[in-house]
Amino acid sequence: MELSSKEDVDAPLSEVFEAISDFASFERSAIRRGVDVQRLSDDITPQVGLAWDVRTDFRGKPREMRLQVSSYEPSTKISLDGDSAALQGSGQIELLALSPQRTRFSVTVKLKAKTLSGRLLLQSLKLARSKANRRFKHRVAEFASLTEERLNRSA
Repeated sequence: MELSSKEDVDAPLSEVFEAISDFASFERSAIRRGVDVQRLSDDITPQVGLAWDVRTDFRGKPREMRLQVSSYEPSTKISLDGDSAALQGSGQIELLALSPQRTRFSVTVKLKAKTLSGRLLLQSLKLARSKANRRFKHRVAEFASLTEERLNRSA
């Protein structure tokens, strides 16, 4: 299953990339939402190999996943790979400068099942594909809006 979305942000590419590579901020945000996040390294510098163990409840069951930065190209792209007992996934954020003060970022998430329970989970997501797409696009738009507001406040 694949989910994707594109949003435009009224901010320079370098500032948007700095915001999306602020992993400490994402860790705090996940913790506020009840997700247990454990960075596997003391180094907070964004780089390939940076990894986290993530635990949360999803659909009434505890889920554990390991996330790892698989690609890091400053100013253009960050890719993450995720692996759990039932699912395997990858996510990619790409940035494109539309003008000196406007940036488009594209977010793509791909999920694959590894087990029967993973296939059942993905099948239920596929049955509600339009709702999942709508929620995903809303979250990406919300992130773009918050990033734009934060960057404009600090300018």
